[in-house]
Amino acid sequence: MILDLDIGNTLSKWRLKDADSSEIRSRGAVWTREEWRPGADIPDLDVVEAVRISSVARKAVLQETVGLLRRRVGTVHVARSTHEALGVSNGYEEPGKLGVDRWMGALAGYQLAGGCCAVDCGSAITVDFVLPGGRHLGGYIIPGLRLMKESLKLGTRNVAIDPDSEAEELLEPGRRTVEAVNHGIYMAAVSAVNRIYSEVCDQQDVALPMLLTGGDARVVSRGIQVPHAVWPDMVYGGLEACFPLTAAERAGRLSGAPRVPSPVAMEKIRAALAFSMLL
Repeated sequence: MILDLDIGNTLSKWRLKDADSSEIRSRGAVWTREEWRPGADIPDLDVVEAVRISSVARKAVLQETVGLLRRRVGTVHVARSTHEALGVSNGYEEPGKLGVDRWMGALAGYQLAGGCCAVDCGSAITVDFVLPGGRHLGGYIIPGLRLMKESLKLGTRNVAIDPDSEAEELLEPGRRTVEAVNHGIYMAAVSAVNRIYSEVCDQQDVALPMLLTGGDARVVSRGIQVPHAVWPDMVYGGLEACFPLTAAERAGRLSGAPRVPSPVAMEKIRAALAFSMLL
């Protein structure tokens, strides 16, 4: 089995992948630990033959995790943000400062679509652009839905926006305080993503496919105005592309990859952008 770990500052996701069939056998998520407990936080390591890690947690957390795993597992791969990988050139002035989860998402999106807008809807919402040809432009970071709600001093009470809610409902004025807050932060998030996408595509004169991942991807996607796809395993896809361990991965097949959405015509993007600037 292959254990893939996507370690965030607060939440860590894991999955077990069959090394022979490339099928996903199980998956889960826990709060990020200072010290991991195999069999409780992550699967029993006796069945694991290789580990791949993407981590944005504190350096000490990553060191402890890698130390534990290397004592129990033969092969441990740790992803890093580099100057270049898989045909993509990192747009950061200091490439190592780019969050590795964003780098994995950018690499996965490029392998799948050959140029993309990669949006990760987690604690923060990040938007990264990779042009056809592999030039990563850099990106944007805005507060995520939960972070925006916490900034209003309402903590996490009723924070979850139902991912099955109709976007039209979420964009209407709230008639209770909790609705007003939820609808307001939703409007702020989706408006920012829509505007960022249009502005960058206009500047670069290219319409890029958009791919969304992260815990709030499903709900954010309902307010996105351009063709897009939700890819929950996009960060894992970057790990697969960087460290291919199965026959399917070596052939370029990434787990759970969606059909690449056809971008809208540049004329429509520019018309929508021009209209929004009049408001």
